[in-house]
Amino acid sequence: MPVSSGVHAALVPGGVIGNGRYRLLAKSGTDARSNAELWRARDGQLNRDVALTVLLGDLADGAAAARARRTVERAMHAASFTHPGVSRVIDVLTPGTGIRPDEGILGMVVAEWTQGTDLMDLIAEGPLPAGAATRLLEPLGAAIEGAHHAGLVLGADHPQRIRVTSDGRLRLAFPGPRPDAIARDDVKGLGAILYLLLTGRWALPGGPGEVPVAPTGPDGSVVAPNALHPYLPHELSSVAVRSLEDTSVGGIRTSAAILQVLNQIAAEEAETSLIPAVSSGDDDEQVVWTTQRPVQDKQQKKKLWISVGVLAVATLAVIVWLSVQIVGFFSDEPSRGGGPTVVINQPGSNGQSAPAPAPAGPVQPGQIGVYDVTNQPDNANQASRAVDNNASTFWRTDNYFQQFPTLKPGIGLMASFAEPVRLASVTITSPSEKTHVQIRVASSLDSPLEETKIIGEGDLSNGQTQIQLSEHEPTGHVLIWITQLTNTGGGKNQSEIREILYTRAQ
Repeated sequence: MPVSSGVHAALVPGGVIGNGRYRLLAKSGTDARSNAELWRARDGQLNRDVALTVLLGDLADGAAAARARRTVERAMHAASFTHPGVSRVIDVLTPGTGIRPDEGILGMVVAEWTQGTDLMDLIAEGPLPAGAATRLLEPLGAAIEGAHHAGLVLGADHPQRIRVTSDGRLRLAFPGPRPDAIARDDVKGLGAILYLLLTGRWALPGGPGEVPVAPTGPDGSVVAPNALHPYLPHELSSVAVRSLEDTSVGGIRTSAAILQVLNQIAAEEAETSLIPAVSSGDDDEQVVWTTQRPVQDKQQKKKLWISVGVLAVATLAVIVWLSVQIVGFFSDEPSRGGGPTVVINQPGSNGQSAPAPAPAGPVQPGQIGVYDVTNQPDNANQASRAVDNNASTFWRTDNYFQQFPTLKPGIGLMASFAEPVRLASVTITSPSEKTHVQIRVASSLDSPLEETKIIGEGDLSNGQTQIQLSEHEPTGHVLIWITQLTNTGGGKNQSEIREILYTRAQ
């Protein structure tokens, strides 16, 4: 909404607004969704710095004036809420009560000033480590959870409204929720801020123009942070994405769920930090950064040449191993050890007739992959280890702090066969006791879960577990679907599959 030229003249550093009481010092940002500017100002009467959320507009625009009044009213209600994660509302102003009608300002929220730095400055040099992000975000998450219990909406859904305190906490520095904002918007805001800390990208509409927009997939959903930075914990990445999703398709509904994950990851980070660093020598020297030119040490150079020689031998060994694997791949002899085989058989090719139906017994899938309904598959590059006839290799789920179906309904391995088969049983080798699995048949690799059919299920034991299957039509696709993970202690849940044996029925 355009405003009068007088307003533009006043809203500059050094300008005075609010009946001459507040002198503008520096602009912190703009929230275009509510036509608001965020300023640091000096209260001339009380001689202190304050945070101003200035709602601009034309008084003649009734709809805009009503929206501004609603924002001011909601901010006034929030004045009774106190929390370290939220700047305290000191005053609210409207035209005629602290604001001159000719200032072109529809409303103003005055809050105590938060010492520290802007959130945008914090991420200017790139994303933060997962541990740092959780420690920063926890106080803001706790504030949002407390406000929601009190029936209040904070409006913590814009990055320029957030500041970092001098003791390392994120704080809502510019209160003033939009007139139509609901508690779910605070939850989305918390997820978007987490996404910003982890990726340097903003995942909600109406963000600052200078911040890159979060990438989206073909279905329009936001790409998970660990797809951009694989080193990020799955749990943290998942909670950031699911906070942004519609609750009807599995989105997180409350800030409490986010806060629980933040607390768990922060606790794990603290536990890890207690592990002492490994000394590189008997002198217990500390590693430091230096700009001095390195000293040429003959003994060190000798060690370097030895290391290079060892690396060369290892590289040659890898090349020889790969050559053997390639030869074995194209030979008629089955592999006796080596890596996984993920091959889609095509019977009847090269003009040959299709082979006769195979007798009852073990049947090897042509390919296998991780099946995940949230588009965040666990260790997708390791799926073939579950059918490589080598019990020393394995596919493992990610480590979850919360049991299924809190963050996702389950995770699975989808096997495809060269031709439709009717199975009698599936035998799973695993050390993950009490992992619950379902055996499902599907019409295609990407069949929705609700269109698959359960033909057997059971809890895994430590070792081999054979699951007998009910009668079913021949199928080309079989899903091992995990609905309950093994609790590995310390609030962690994770399951491992070392080998899957599919047995054909008579």
